[in-house]
Amino acid sequence: MFYLTIDILGTIAFAISGVLVAMDKKLDLFGVFIIAFVTAVGGGTLRDMLIGNTPVVWMRESIYTFTILGAVIFAILFRERLRYLRKSLFLFDTIGIGLYTMVGIDKGLQADLIPIMCIALGTITASFGGVIRDILCNEIPVIFRKEIYATACILGGGSYFLIRRLPIIEEYAFVVAIIVVIGIRLLAVKYKIALPNIYRNTEK
Repeated sequence: MFYLTIDILGTIAFAISGVLVAMDKKLDLFGVFIIAFVTAVGGGTLRDMLIGNTPVVWMRESIYTFTILGAVIFAILFRERLRYLRKSLFLFDTIGIGLYTMVGIDKGLQADLIPIMCIALGTITASFGGVIRDILCNEIPVIFRKEIYATACILGGGSYFLIRRLPIIEEYAFVVAIIVVIGIRLLAVKYKIALPNIYRNTEK
């Protein structure tokens, strides 16, 4: 139940971030739902295909579709309030990558993958829904820009495997790792920490 709750919360966060992007692009109602849907399940779909977990989870469990639909309705009804929230897209996207990183790692552990592959799977789960969203909305995906995004997922995933070595309840390690991902992303943006720009000294 704990892991399902984390998964559902991640689905809601990413679905709302998809709605916000779609509304910013002034898409129609169908377009808003599609962008929300692919944002929420895109990374998980790729993850499940990579580990041979088919049909993918949202095809087997209708709760994901209904959750996304509910998130879309909520975001549309309260869109004016969401717009008043400072950088609400960034907030929901950041929460989403924190939750989904650990969902992906949990799936990797269930598939008996080694830690580094679990971290890769968590990063894919967290990042590729946003990649699909941005491509469909004609934007350069955040993961391919200089912002700390996938790096936060990798560091958070690594912290999980380090924390697991301590004599604490596994669920606590799970929650702490989620906080690490979210914290790194927030601090990186706040203090403008970014990966090196290889084009900095080249001529335009």
